[in-house]
Amino acid sequence: MKTITRRSLIVSGAALATGGLLTSADAATGSITLHIVAAGFIFGVSGGSGVLTLGGQQFPLSIGGISAGATIGASGTDLVGTASHIHQPADIEGIYSAVGAGLSVAGGRSAAQLSNARGVILRLRGRQVGFMFSLDLSGMQISLRS
Repeated sequence: MKTITRRSLIVSGAALATGGLLTSADAATGSITLHIVAAGFIFGVSGGSGVLTLGGQQFPLSIGGISAGATIGASGTDLVGTASHIHQPADIEGIYSAVGAGLSVAGGRSAAQLSNARGVILRLRGRQVGFMFSLDLSGMQISLRS
């Protein structure tokens, strides 16, 4: 009877230790603010900056590479929202593509849901100032600034 108890204790201890090592780290959700400026006629130039707030710390961001499509006009867009499925601040970096319907604009207000290859999902909303025939956030590249 003692050997069964010892074996049970050893097996359950090993299972607990292994289970603790195999659990994945919980992903965090942070807040994000972006300011994007775009201008052009047929071909557009765009870029911007932003801040990721995660765990009480702020990480400055650089925005570039927004595919503006058939761009006519100039606009500035301020977006706020959440960044979810983040394990570390560097996860925010990457090229984002639209999830589902992508960007919708109604009365100057816009909303978008974007994701990158690392699984980070941005849910953004905001207001566009100026006139822009087309602003497509797919292809937006975000990187951490030093």
